[in-house]
Amino acid sequence: MKIPDDLKYTKDHEWVKIDGEEATIGITDFAQNELGDIVYIEVGTEGETLDKEETFGTIEAVKTVSDLFMPLSGEVLEFNEELESSPDIVNNDPYGKGWIIKVKLSDPSEADELLSAEKYKELIGE
Repeated sequence: MKIPDDLKYTKDHEWVKIDGEEATIGITDFAQNELGDIVYIEVGTEGETLDKEETFGTIEAVKTVSDLFMPLSGEVLEFNEELESSPDIVNNDPYGKGWIIKVKLSDPSEADELLSAEKYKELIGE
């Protein structure tokens, strides 16, 4: 299972890549593996400013539907439109082409509360 060291993680199994005041967000390899085949991703919050831990969308797999939570407060700038026609990209490349949203951060210091790769590995028992 891949857990890149250069990313931050949440207890809700999302990853965050911070670049200045912007963050790219997706779900982890562990999460996509647990969900199984992903069939639909909905993000209806593009252009909205959301608080940390608010729901920004849903991800639907063959087995279940799960909410997606904001790991950091900010404005949802962009949704990965490739996922509309090919949600399975998240299964195949969760840390690359399978990113879900990009966010302009309201409070970059919130990133200090995210998990390191090491802490995330402990959380999932790796």
